[in-house]
Amino acid sequence: MAKPNKKGPTKTVDIACAGCKTPLYKYRKGGKGALVKCFKERIVKDFTIQEGVCPQCEVQFARDTLIRGAPALKMIGGKVTMK
Repeated sequence: MAKPNKKGPTKTVDIACAGCKTPLYKYRKGGKGALVKCFKERIVKDFTIQEGVCPQCEVQFARDTLIRGAPALKMIGGKVTMK
């Protein structure tokens, strides 16, 4: 399979914890669908201390994985919100 486009989209979204509303990432998202995965190369700003865990309430919101050969975070349903 093909790797995701390195440059990627220009539109950025703010990703926050659904429970405590703490900002987690600023991410270059493509498309208008739900947030299912975050490619690590598209993360513009990272507010987390431990990968996939909210720094405020310490709830795991994502799992580390490989998607199409690229490192990514697979989001757990209902744990994050996007603006």
